[in-house]
Amino acid sequence: MRVALAFAAGSLFGLGLVISGMTDTSKVQGWLDILGAWDPTLAFVLAGAILPMALAWRLSRRWSGPIAGGAFPAAPKREIGRDLVLGALLFGAGWGLVGLCPGPALAALVWGGPMAVLFLAAMAAGMMMAIPARRHLRLA
Repeated sequence: MRVALAFAAGSLFGLGLVISGMTDTSKVQGWLDILGAWDPTLAFVLAGAILPMALAWRLSRRWSGPIAGGAFPAAPKREIGRDLVLGALLFGAGWGLVGLCPGPALAALVWGGPMAVLFLAAMAAGMMMAIPARRHLRLA
């Protein structure tokens, strides 16, 4: 049951990314180009993601657990630290350079061809480098 629910939720998420234009790298880069030919349409996509998530966080406080079992994830930390800022900078730089972030990159595998596979491989390598890089930064 959990696998079927996860597959359905992931498929719905991927379909939403494709329909909204989040897998179109030129559209994403247009959204990020605030000093050039800015395309504000992805603001509706972002707002459309924030509103249901805020509602879900509120409702989850009243429920004993997820429908498929297990536990709800802990609320995110509220403090802004070095790791958050560095991660946000790296994420934003990658998103701006390529026009994809992890979710849309996975959805782009359907039609993105070899470039989508190359991007996912580079993204995975970057994620694997994050742990040793974090250790190195903490020692510095």
